[in-house]
Amino acid sequence: MTQPITKAVFPVAGLGTRFLPATKASPKEMLPIVDKPLIQYAVEEAIEAGIKVMVFVTGRNKRPIPDHFDKAYELEVELERRGKSKLLELVRGIVPKGVTCVYIRQEETLGLGHAVLCAAPVVDGQPFAVILADDLINAEEEGCLSQMTKQFSKHRCSLVGVEEVDPESTDQYGIIQPGLAEGREYKVEGIVEKPKPVEAPSSLAVVGRYILTPRIFNLLEATPRGVGGEIQLTDALATLLSQEYMFAYRFKGKRYDCGSKLGYLQATVEYGLKHAELGDSFRDYLGHLLAHGEL
Repeated sequence: MTQPITKAVFPVAGLGTRFLPATKASPKEMLPIVDKPLIQYAVEEAIEAGIKVMVFVTGRNKRPIPDHFDKAYELEVELERRGKSKLLELVRGIVPKGVTCVYIRQEETLGLGHAVLCAAPVVDGQPFAVILADDLINAEEEGCLSQMTKQFSKHRCSLVGVEEVDPESTDQYGIIQPGLAEGREYKVEGIVEKPKPVEAPSSLAVVGRYILTPRIFNLLEATPRGVGGEIQLTDALATLLSQEYMFAYRFKGKRYDCGSKLGYLQATVEYGLKHAELGDSFRDYLGHLLAHGEL
């Protein structure tokens, strides 16, 4: 019987400069999509996949994240006093029983690779997941990470989530060199961080979902600063390929790049349209704008 993935790392120490001034004092991961912050969508995806320990690698202005997942005694008492039982249940259910949140301070923003390395003491030699909350993935039938944990159980080696991107935008992603393909799965022959379109080995981009073996930590410790002067996870993964197999999985679902303003607005509109309480009214509103030439 294979060991399940029970820990997920959430690198949330970034500065969120693309959303300034909104992120000057509030983390970008707390930006709401309708009525839930981005980080909560990411945690819910992890919980669905059976993750029990959420490891947040935070920075000095990220207090709202642990506050969001902490118990809010005053709020709960007030909601109970007012008879707001549904809202009370909603607040208490943000972190289900049996799920633990751990917070690690990343003292310097030295890149994704460094953020993952900070989580090594908590991961404690086990395979683990990494989720970037910026990449919001709407997978109707089964969450992206749930899909990937099933794939991981087949091979027991590192796995990255990928999607096809515009060949002209490869310089925004880590790009894999795919080998043998079977269904939605590819054996990874190479991986490079943000290659120019003319140099990219494919248009299959790694987009914010990883399942990694603990060997990655030793490699990250030895990885020099790369693109942008940061310790790149992609560079460590490229070295890992010389030591073990790696696979890429083209997940089922739609990704929204909520690290960009356009992607964030697209997610807000589309999640608003499918919202149980607001969807119909919001659709009517957009139809009204369209009918009056305002869209």
